[in-house]
Amino acid sequence: NKKAFVELLFWKNPTAVCEMTKGYSSLQEGEGAPRSRVPPWTAQEEQELRELYWKYKEVEGEDVIAAILAHLPTPGRTRRQVVKQLVRM
Repeated sequence: NKKAFVELLFWKNPTAVCEMTKGYSSLQEGEGAPRSRVPPWTAQEEQELRELYWKYKEVEGEDVIAAILAHLPTPGRTRRQVVKQLVRM
């Protein structure tokens, strides 16, 4: 790789170093650092989120996001993910 000297200027994680030394795409699927990507919201999840928001947005003295998380049928979503998706929608 003729451009390797440019890559050496920046911090690397062990997975990137392994790819640089063994060749790119040398790691098989599932190897290396685990992916921290958030699963995308499906259309059904977005619709449920929209309905829960409209249901709990006018409730006095209650945290809207906490109420949505308590009633969201898909487990594993964080408060931050829900807020980010609501802002995006």
